[in-house]
Amino acid sequence: MKKIIFVLFLFIGIAAQAQSKKVIDKPTIVEASCGECQFGMKGKSCDLAVRIDGKTYFVDGTTIHDHGDAHSEKGFCNAISKALVTGEIVNNRFKATSFTLVNEK
Repeated sequence: MKKIIFVLFLFIGIAAQAQSKKVIDKPTIVEASCGECQFGMKGKSCDLAVRIDGKTYFVDGTTIHDHGDAHSEKGFCNAISKALVTGEIVNNRFKATSFTLVNEK
């Protein structure tokens, strides 16, 4: 019985780990903005976030301040922008390897 329970927990752990990591290796356009101000995420200050497949993630690898004044009229705290990104989702955070804003016309 103990072996069955151990195998069950092992399987659940592996399945959870597989779901918590997603690789975006081809440049993909996503929505980017302030997680707290525009996406309604819980946090302590204005932080860069992206929305991928309808789910929001805080971003590691670049910051909200690396892309202009977040509090300007078109800044991340006042508008949702498009960004071309690569990276991976690990533990509910987007680890960016590239992040470039896309100019919308």
